[in-house]
Amino acid sequence: MTIQDIFNSLPQRFRADKAGDYQAIFHFDFDNGKEKYTINIAEGKCEVQTGWQGTPQCTVKTQSETYIGVETGKINPQTAIMSGQIMMDNLMEMMKFSQLFKKLEVLQSIDNQTVSLKTTPSRKPQAGPLQGMKILDFTRLLPGPLATMLLADMGAEVIKIEAPKFYDYTRDFPPHLGGESIGYLSFNRSKRNLCIDYQSDEGKSLIFKLVQEADIVIEQFRPGVMDKMGLGYEDLKKINPQIIYVAITGYGQTGPYAHLAGHDLNYITYAGLLSGNQYSAPQVPLMQIADIAGGSYMAVIGCLSAIYARQSSGIGQFVDVSMMDGAMPLAVNAQAGYLLANQMVARDAMFLSGGLVNYGIYPCKNGRYVALGALEAKFWERFCEVVGKPDWKGRIIYQNPEELAHYKQELTDLFMTQEAQYWADLGLKHDLLLNIVYELNEVAQDPHVQARQMIVELDHPTAGKIKNVGIPLKFSATPAQVSWASPLLGEDSLAIMREAGVSEEAIRELVSKGILKAL
Repeated sequence: MTIQDIFNSLPQRFRADKAGDYQAIFHFDFDNGKEKYTINIAEGKCEVQTGWQGTPQCTVKTQSETYIGVETGKINPQTAIMSGQIMMDNLMEMMKFSQLFKKLEVLQSIDNQTVSLKTTPSRKPQAGPLQGMKILDFTRLLPGPLATMLLADMGAEVIKIEAPKFYDYTRDFPPHLGGESIGYLSFNRSKRNLCIDYQSDEGKSLIFKLVQEADIVIEQFRPGVMDKMGLGYEDLKKINPQIIYVAITGYGQTGPYAHLAGHDLNYITYAGLLSGNQYSAPQVPLMQIADIAGGSYMAVIGCLSAIYARQSSGIGQFVDVSMMDGAMPLAVNAQAGYLLANQMVARDAMFLSGGLVNYGIYPCKNGRYVALGALEAKFWERFCEVVGKPDWKGRIIYQNPEELAHYKQELTDLFMTQEAQYWADLGLKHDLLLNIVYELNEVAQDPHVQARQMIVELDHPTAGKIKNVGIPLKFSATPAQVSWASPLLGEDSLAIMREAGVSEEAIRELVSKGILKAL
């Protein structure tokens, strides 16, 4: 497949019924000007020319390999645009353009007899409290994959299901290590991978076969998407009445926002978490708060709660996980004044948000910061004794904002006399609840992080040795463990199909048709 093949196919793939009276010129620049094409859409026709002709409404620049990947379904177009692999000067016109053409059908002429199926190991987690639990994972990006990774680390058999042309496009997000996205490597370990076209009839029937033996199905599409594919809760509970179906969405299955698109920033905004985030204008947080706390963690809680309920009732259920809903409890303290007393409390008057001199962040001599958490009187008094300021002990209570500001300034002046590490060492020596504000690259070097095994090293078949954040829960009788690094696309397809009783001949046919991808 070449760029010329793709552009030669455009007139045949052009959907005149969708074009109407739309007129536009598009310029395409491949491989830094080595190949150029003009697409002229007018009067319900699509004309392709080599070189550039006319004044374009949109100019697209990319590498030919990237564009071929997008057209053949190997690369997600949204990812390619966001990562800068495809550059254009008019996104809206390009969106109109893409809607005017049928998908490129890549013909496969593979003889069933030539498809070689290697023997692959049936790997499954061997430790953890969730041994025996089976989860079918249709999630992508961050919230769902992190949730299922935590469950897999705790011993559940998680089968991450992707489609050959509809895979988790986190795989495309840069940067990459050994051809694998570091994002994908970070929250997909300990899982098995099945790459199957689950929208095809053959693929869907095999998914139904897996559902019969599964405990949980977890997905992360907008409400109704899985229903349209015939894989919604009502469809699957007919096959397995005990199935627990967990759906992670931004706004939940009901309510006026249910069908809206969104991302972490939108959810935490609605949840009120940005209103008190800064003294000045709100800023984009470094971490994905709603995705993880409202999505990943709530999904894990939902899975385990529903499993517990099923033990007594014998039936499964639908679990509606809304990232916005899940983020709202994070503001429970901040909301208390308004919800219970109908009073809005200023941020700098909240004890845990800047309203105390003994609980805050202070700059030091070398430009670094320390966090002082001497909330209780006994810790504050110990701090005052250690730093030689016994007369400050009464400052834990202040009379007015001006007095608080004065106290904070004097404490700032004190911290500015030494570098941050000096204060951190002092805090450790005397248990002052005083520590340095770490940069991300310092966390892994902390002796406590290392002692708790919160950074783990894994071997990946293409990326080599990689490091991940470790397992946060420690079990005394059934310790969880990291089983293996994030799987390659289709790495476990053959083993899973064989376990499901699919014959070798049928597997070969699925592979030859492009329905099943296997390594």
